[in-house]
Amino acid sequence: QVQLVESGGGLVQAGGSLRLSCAASGLTFSRMSMGWFRQAPGKEREFVAAIGWSGTNTAYADSMQGRFTISRDNAKNTVSLQMNSLKPEDTAVYYCAAERERRYPVAALREYDYWGQGTQVTVSS
Repeated sequence: QVQLVESGGGLVQAGGSLRLSCAASGLTFSRMSMGWFRQAPGKEREFVAAIGWSGTNTAYADSMQGRFTISRDNAKNTVSLQMNSLKPEDTAVYYCAAERERRYPVAALREYDYWGQGTQVTVSS
């Protein structure tokens, strides 16, 4: 049974930082492209960042470029999202996702096969 469990969310002031983690089990993690998505109230789920099998290749949404960093540890079956210079508009539920067919980062939500339950990130102004 595949499980993706996010952690690290919380309340932070604007300009602050948070580090999200996602622990994966029940899959061959080193052969999964991993991604982070987010969904704010009343909005559609949107792409944040993705990372390929080896961790060398990454992709980011334009508004996160330079502020967020995705990384993975294949030995520990974890993927992380370091978020710096947070803004109130970054407030959302953040989801970890796994894609099982592509070696490189995948930005399209519909391509992902497995999803975590999400972790809330709230940025106060």
